[in-house]
Amino acid sequence: MAQQYDLIIVGAGMVGATLALALADTALRIAVVDAAMLDRAARNPETASGYDPRVSALSAASETILDNLGAWQQIPEQSRCSYRHMHVWDAEGTGEISFDAAALSESRLGHIVENHHIQQALLDSLKQTSITLFSGQRVEGLVRESAEWRLVLESGKRLYAPLIVAADGAQSRVRELAGFEMREWDYLHHAVVTTVQTENMHQDTAWQRFLPSGPLAFLPLPDRNGAHYCSIVWSVLPEIASELMALDEQAFIQRLDEAFEGRLGAVLATDARHCFALRQRHAKHYAMQGLVVIGDAAHSIHPLAGQGVNLGLLDAAELADVLKAALLRGEDLAGLTVLQRYERRRIGANLAMMAAMEGFERLFHADALPLRWLRNAGMRLLDDQGFLKAGIMRRAMGPTGDLPALARARFEG
Repeated sequence: MAQQYDLIIVGAGMVGATLALALADTALRIAVVDAAMLDRAARNPETASGYDPRVSALSAASETILDNLGAWQQIPEQSRCSYRHMHVWDAEGTGEISFDAAALSESRLGHIVENHHIQQALLDSLKQTSITLFSGQRVEGLVRESAEWRLVLESGKRLYAPLIVAADGAQSRVRELAGFEMREWDYLHHAVVTTVQTENMHQDTAWQRFLPSGPLAFLPLPDRNGAHYCSIVWSVLPEIASELMALDEQAFIQRLDEAFEGRLGAVLATDARHCFALRQRHAKHYAMQGLVVIGDAAHSIHPLAGQGVNLGLLDAAELADVLKAALLRGEDLAGLTVLQRYERRRIGANLAMMAAMEGFERLFHADALPLRWLRNAGMRLLDDQGFLKAGIMRRAMGPTGDLPALARARFEG
């Protein structure tokens, strides 16, 4: 059976759902397709801490996007952990940098939120719209037919639309079927991820230590029953990742205590560990006639600064702006001229962030003594430059530059 739409979004993760919700107030006939079962409410993870190991560090711009869509309010307040400070230090010297939201007259730098809470809030909002959801449906085929695309699902359903948006993640099936060219390479690092209970409070601070083997981040989570928790992301060489994954809990805790220098007292307990390879990807182009890629389908970035989901949400907000403006002008939404406006507005910003993270990653892996000295001296110097630090914080928080409408606070219009 064939069904016709104006727009089909493949992928109902945080980025795809954000785009769908942003366009829900238009007259477009929109379908969202996802391999997961979207009608099942998210359940609390079955972990010792009760926390999901998958979390996102949401910037102020991302929070504003979710707030303007009505999704932020649906995330339980006790599940959102704001952080006011960020502290970064080098294991190979004395260089340290501290960032403080108060320096910007802000109450926070961002929030750490479990992914499933963000996802559920977006889906709950989406279900209140007229958008059609196809859940539990994998994409089997994508065929260009005249002025539109035919999307074939594993159930045999055929969906037609002049415009397809690939929001189906780093391993995007739609991107592959459409033939987008990618630049990609391994970071030659794996990320070990888990939730830990710490002896002392996290002090509303995101902590990051740069070790010779890679960065270790402690991201603050809300306290529970008087206990203190952090989500950790430990980027290490593959052979070290294998060692860490093979350790029993107490041996792992000992390694973690040594690596983190006990900044939050002893690590008291950990959840099960998860490990995944880090790989950078970037599409050479984001648009072709009638098809665009957004979020991780367009770019994957090192988790060094937690910017991946923030870039994806800005992609969604920018594409929504472009499509709404084209609708008002009566333009062909699937036309390459329209879709390349989105590409031009996002590809430079995404590349700049990816290059910055690549530079940081390489700088902190440099073993040469002169580079280590320069790195530490630079960190100490930067820590004393209030104006420069404020600029870095502003950029990380997101509310700078020519932002899409959804990323601007409501009082700014």
